[in-house]
Amino acid sequence: MKREEFEIEVEGRKLRITNPQKVLWPEAEVTKLEYIQYLVEIAPYMLSYLSERLLTTIRYPDGIHGKSFYQKNIPDHAPDWVKTQVWRDTQYILANDLPTLVWLGNQACLELHVAFNKAQYERYPTELVFDLDPMDLEDYSHVLEIALLIREVLQALGLSSQAKTSGASGLQIYIPIEEKYTYEETHVLNKFIAQYIAEKYPQKVTIERMVKNRGNKLYFDYIQHGEGRTLPVVYSLRARPAASVSAPVSWEEVQRGFHPTDFTIRNMKERMLKVGDLFITVTNAENKHSLDTLLSFLKQKVT
Repeated sequence: MKREEFEIEVEGRKLRITNPQKVLWPEAEVTKLEYIQYLVEIAPYMLSYLSERLLTTIRYPDGIHGKSFYQKNIPDHAPDWVKTQVWRDTQYILANDLPTLVWLGNQACLELHVAFNKAQYERYPTELVFDLDPMDLEDYSHVLEIALLIREVLQALGLSSQAKTSGASGLQIYIPIEEKYTYEETHVLNKFIAQYIAEKYPQKVTIERMVKNRGNKLYFDYIQHGEGRTLPVVYSLRARPAASVSAPVSWEEVQRGFHPTDFTIRNMKERMLKVGDLFITVTNAENKHSLDTLLSFLKQKVT
């Protein structure tokens, strides 16, 4: 049987789409073609954060229940127009444009994960990020409760923040900052806030790295925000049955309550038309915070 495929032109680049009707998310009945269409629709919003960041993808050639593998190095068969950046002997893809996104979609790169810094600023992240990791998804209200408590602390410190779901079980909080602080400096502040929250709410929050020692507490992962580490890029799909999306959420939505599976490939287009790009609070250069005062205070406290 001849394999179904066709050629399209995207911003002047010719791309061959293979097996467009292959089902990649069986439970949600999402095909490869639908996934590529989603990438095209979400590209204006996703690329505003994704561009110029070292990309790690997770590929699922046979769908989310098949074998998968991480891809950091650009494959030999990649088009020569795909931009890359070498870091620590790895030639990473820079998904800077729509043709690259479509090509990645055709390669069944179902999850897109990126670093916290832009490629040209290796040691300087563009934001602080807290990763809240629950033990299970049965009662998501406790994740939202802790997120609101963290927001209160950040507001008291004069820092605005933006929440987004991981697309899986977690919730992440982004604080846009000026690109002049090293990962070592941001780690000091992340650790200080995480320890403060864990000490203030010891029955609800832990910073314990060992899963077996966490009990039912919410894990406040401040270490994930580090050089060479990644998180799912905003608006990336995840390899979960619901075809859920790493979606930015308003603090009003956090207060009202939701579940991560509420945000999927099926409703993101309608959601974007309704609420717009909530993540612009992170990508807008005018929102960048200075950390000078806070870091000076913490330095004095340590010494």
